[in-house]
Amino acid sequence: MSDAVYRIEHETRYVHAGGVSTSQHLAYLTPRTLPHQHPQWHELVIDPAPASRVQRIDCFGNAVDQFTILTPYEEFSVIARSVVEVSAEERAIAPDEDDPWEGVRDELMYERGAPYADAAQFSYPSPYAVAAPELAAFAKASFEPQRPVVEAAVHLMHRIHEEFAFDPGSTTIATPVTRVLADRRGVCQDFAHLQIACLRSLGLAARYVSGYLLTEPPPGQPRLVGADASHAWLSVWCPSAGWVDLDPTNDVMPSRRHVTLAWGRDYGDVSPLRGVVLGGRDHTLHVGVSVTPVEDCEAEASALRSAR
Repeated sequence: MSDAVYRIEHETRYVHAGGVSTSQHLAYLTPRTLPHQHPQWHELVIDPAPASRVQRIDCFGNAVDQFTILTPYEEFSVIARSVVEVSAEERAIAPDEDDPWEGVRDELMYERGAPYADAAQFSYPSPYAVAAPELAAFAKASFEPQRPVVEAAVHLMHRIHEEFAFDPGSTTIATPVTRVLADRRGVCQDFAHLQIACLRSLGLAARYVSGYLLTEPPPGQPRLVGADASHAWLSVWCPSAGWVDLDPTNDVMPSRRHVTLAWGRDYGDVSPLRGVVLGGRDHTLHVGVSVTPVEDCEAEASALRSAR
């Protein structure tokens, strides 16, 4: 299978009802470099221009832009543009050769004097992915005794996709996962948090992944530029296979159509853009994401040149 090269544009724009005098922000908008993912180019355009900007790597290995704006404003925008090459991961997981989930759980437990497994930090509750008895009970229908951990996690992903409805108006980022479980509806962040919380409620390690998804338009229709949003999925830890990505929103194991930005314990660790604002009163948020194959961009440019 050939590699795919995508041109990505992610615009975030805030319009405030009053003037903002100063603000500070963190942006997780630089795609990660991974064995199957290679960023070729990236830029971040900030308006108003920041008075200071620092780029650093956080404790999870994510690239972070930290900047301060001292120019008063009523409208603020951040546009991240990237070109990223993505290939399918060259590994196959045989379910019958996978690690039984109880053994994976036991390896993650803390023992005084024993080596600390790095994945264990993702087995504990976090603000948006708490552990709860009802979450463990829901997960247990997939995690039968001695069932391989990836096979069980994939089964849980299937169930979330089948039993829950995608409903953009049903939740906010602050909606508890237990409420999502009860209402059986939500968005990609909710479904990622839900499966992470279910896995952690069993003592397993799972991390939140922020990124983008290539959305193909219906046959014969153009791709809607800016119509997509950032996407979220999760990874489950399996000692013999490493971190295995799962996308419960689409019921797939991510491959060439997914572009990884960052990962952490939950959304709070890697939200694409957050900050502290002095002034501004109420605000309106506009977000647009376009993920377009480079060959499509080149074909469109060629057609425009020919039409002139």
